[in-house]
Amino acid sequence: MCEEQTVSLVDVLEEDEELEEEASAVLAGSDSDHCSYPEGYVKRQALYACNTCTPKGGEAAGVCLACSYKCHEGHDLFELYTKRNFRCDCGNRKFTELQCKLHPEKDDVNTVNKYSHNFFGVYCTCSRPYPDPDDQVEDEMIQCVVCEDWLHGRHLGCAAPDCVELQEMICESCMNKSPFLWTYAAHLAVEGAAVQVKEETSAEESNVAGKEEQVDDVIEPSCKRSREEAEPRCRLKELQAGGQKGVQSGAVFWPSGWRSKLCSCSTCQERLSEDGLSFLLDELDTVLAYERKGKNNEQGQQGQQGNDPLMSALDNLNRVQQLEIIHGYNDMKTELKDSDRL
Repeated sequence: MCEEQTVSLVDVLEEDEELEEEASAVLAGSDSDHCSYPEGYVKRQALYACNTCTPKGGEAAGVCLACSYKCHEGHDLFELYTKRNFRCDCGNRKFTELQCKLHPEKDDVNTVNKYSHNFFGVYCTCSRPYPDPDDQVEDEMIQCVVCEDWLHGRHLGCAAPDCVELQEMICESCMNKSPFLWTYAAHLAVEGAAVQVKEETSAEESNVAGKEEQVDDVIEPSCKRSREEAEPRCRLKELQAGGQKGVQSGAVFWPSGWRSKLCSCSTCQERLSEDGLSFLLDELDTVLAYERKGKNNEQGQQGQQGNDPLMSALDNLNRVQQLEIIHGYNDMKTELKDSDRL
């Protein structure tokens, strides 16, 4: 019989602290006391859908963090994590029997809001709930930064890279809706081969650009050179001219800082706007940036309130007292496990 691993009270507290940090990263970026509706279409916030008030078959609707607490307590809620550019629906026309307790005066509908099957508690291309009681396969779900749907790792059409939590993913469907993204993927995607191709192509492009500049200096009038200097070169056209194409299938993972490498010339900005992708030029749009803001808010509040009283109490105890508490906790844990076996 193997010896059962001893877990200290400090270990448990540290694990709880990590879970609290993860939760605060999502929730502390949103207001838990006031409906977000007056703020308009919020850049990014934690959202919920209420299966009690807007069940499948009705109109999709989303409610903010505060309304999930104050107006939908005890209801069957779907946690949607975070979504961008969304205005709280709580109590509007989609809720036939519920009035918002925090901000009852709302327009009938929020026309800019975007909805998906997530608002009815299903996710991925397989349209299954999470957690799925009928799925016996343990599989991580990853959110697409464009459509913001959650996909099972096995349904991405590619293998997820290491440190996936630090990288952004665009699903294959969204890539195909904006085909120019495949050009960027061939040069910027996480795969090592793509990085190597990017470096080689960039070197060639630098030589070509240098030759073009030399020719311009010789034969082009100064007024035209000034105009070209005022209008930046199109990075996307340069990449397309390189002719490098990657495998255009499966989801694409992007490294940290990849958004800053997208072309922001007027033509590309217009293209991104037409496809509803202008947010890709905003590095503060990312979930990581939102979570960082939430953690900073949480740390600021903790700094004002002081240290956790339980951790402070443990620090003030001597070694013998700490061991007594730890042994007492382990005894309690053993008794609880034994009671579960009965």
